[in-house]
Amino acid sequence: MNAPPDIEYRIAHLKERLAAEETADLGIRIENRGSSVTVIGTVPTAHCRAELMDTVSDELAGLTVRYDVVVAEAAAPDHPEEVV
Repeated sequence: MNAPPDIEYRIAHLKERLAAEETADLGIRIENRGSSVTVIGTVPTAHCRAELMDTVSDELAGLTVRYDVVVAEAAAPDHPEEVV
């Protein structure tokens, strides 16, 4: 199955939008994988991940999108580490 002809344009527009938004998710990769698009990267919070997914869904509506986005919470641990 082939990708729609405008998919590269839509991906480029999405990258510009992500760079310009408040969250500025510059560490996110968006790859065209034939009949689908894969979004890969790490975001600081679950809220950022939700915003990212909303933006991607908005820009790439009608396309199959797969997410490999990890949340890297940088909060301090709530208990000491036990070394065995």
